[in-house]
Amino acid sequence: MSAEQKSKPKAKSKSRDRQDHRAQLKPPDGTLGLQVVHPRAAGIDVGNEEHWVAVPGDRDAHPVQSFGCFTRDLQEMADWLVQCGIETVAMQSTGVYWIALYDILAERGLRVFVVNAQDTRNLPGRKTDIRECQWLLKLHTYGLLRNSFRPEEEILVMRTYWRQRHIADASRCIQHMQKALTQMNVQLANAISDISGSTGQAIPAAIVGGERDPQVLAKLRDPRVKASEATVAKSLEGNWRPELLFVLKQELESYQTFRNKIAECDEQLRQHYQTMEAKADPQLLAPVPRDKRAHGNVPAGFDLRDELFRATGVDLTAIDGMNVLTAQTVLAEVGSDMSCFPTEAHFVSFPGLRPRNKISGGKVVGREKRKSKNRAGLALRLAAGTLLKSETCLGAQYRRLRTRLGAPKARKAMAGRLARIIYRMLKHGDKYVDKGREFYEQRYRQSQIRLLTKRASELGLQLLHSA
Repeated sequence: MSAEQKSKPKAKSKSRDRQDHRAQLKPPDGTLGLQVVHPRAAGIDVGNEEHWVAVPGDRDAHPVQSFGCFTRDLQEMADWLVQCGIETVAMQSTGVYWIALYDILAERGLRVFVVNAQDTRNLPGRKTDIRECQWLLKLHTYGLLRNSFRPEEEILVMRTYWRQRHIADASRCIQHMQKALTQMNVQLANAISDISGSTGQAIPAAIVGGERDPQVLAKLRDPRVKASEATVAKSLEGNWRPELLFVLKQELESYQTFRNKIAECDEQLRQHYQTMEAKADPQLLAPVPRDKRAHGNVPAGFDLRDELFRATGVDLTAIDGMNVLTAQTVLAEVGSDMSCFPTEAHFVSFPGLRPRNKISGGKVVGREKRKSKNRAGLALRLAAGTLLKSETCLGAQYRRLRTRLGAPKARKAMAGRLARIIYRMLKHGDKYVDKGREFYEQRYRQSQIRLLTKRASELGLQLLHSA
C-alpha cells in the first residue's frame, strides 16, 4: 500500500454521519440538560368546584393550597400568587373551567401557560389533585410544558359570535321536518332539492295552516324550481296524520326561531367587524367569481367577503376551494396575526393537518392517528375535497394525491397545503395567483424525469427521452 493511500482518509458512511450528528446534540456534561427555566412558577390543577395551587417551597410556609371556584376565591388566589412573587403559572385546559381563572390571572400581570393535558398525563404514582398541581409545577419549572395558542381578544369575541350561530340546530329541524313529511308520504323532497328554501318553507307553512289541496299547495312553488307544478302537486298527496302534523308544526316553528337567532348573531358579528382596524379598502376587491358567489348559511345582513378583506388585507376567497364561510371559520379560530406562529409548520400543526410520524432508528415505524376537533382544520378538509374537479394547479395536485394516497389522506395533505397558502398570505400580504393545471403537470413531469435519470445513472444506464 502506498503512502498516498495510507494518508487518504476513509469516507464516512451515512450511518456514521448520523451517529456523529446525534452525538453533537447531547449535552457535553453528560447530564439530561435540565435547567430551571421558570424559577418563579406555579402549577394549578383546575377543577369544577376547587382549584389546587402549588408554588415552590421557599415561597410560602404552605406551598400547596386549595381555592374555590367563585370569583372572590379566584381573586384571593391571584393575590396569594402575587404575594409569593410568582411570575408564570401553568394549568391544564380542562373544559371551560380555566377561562375565568385565566382572565383574572392575566389581569394581575401573571403569564399563564395553558398546556395540553396529554403532555402532563404521565404522573408517577397515584394521581391526586395535590400531586397533580405539584407535577405541573415541576414540569413547568424546567420548561417541559408548551404553551397553547390563544388568539387575541378581538378574535375571541368574533369566535364566540361565529360559533353561536345555531346552524346545527336549524339543520336538525330541517331533518325532522323532512322525516315527518316522509312518514305522511308527502314526497316533497323528491320534487325539490332543498326544503329549507322559499318553496320548501312556504308549502309546509301552508300545510300547518290547514291547507290540504295538492293543487293549491303546488301553486306556492318558486318559478325557478325545475320540477313542474304537476310534479310538485303529485308529491303532495299524503295521509295527513294528526300526530305528524303536530311534529311538523313544532319543527317549523323551531326552525324559524333558530333562523332569527342566527340573524341576531350575524348582526353582532357585523357590529364587531366595524370595531376592528381596517387594513385594506373593500373597493379594491375584484368581482367575486360566479362559482364562489355567496350561498348557504352566509350572513345576509352584510357582505362578509368585504369585511374579511378589510380586516385582513388579503382576499382568502381567491384561493381555489376556499369560499367565504371557510375563510371566516379560519379567521375566527386562528386570527390574522401570524407572528404567534414561528413558522408555517407550526401554523399547519395547530389545526391538526401535519403528519405525526413515529420515528425509531431513523425510520418511520408508524403514524399517530389522532382525531382532531379543530374547526379550522375541519373547514380546510372540506375545502380540499371540493378541488376534485377543479381545473387549477391545486386541483391537479389533489387528484394526483388522491390516486396515490386515497381520499382521506389526500384531503388532509391538501388541507395542509391550503393552510400554508393562508399563512403566507396573512404573513406577507401576498396575493394568490393560480398558475393553472398545465403548469403543475409540466412541473411534475420534469421532477419525474429527474428522478428516473438519477436512478438510471445509479444503475450505469442512460435515460433517453424526447422533448
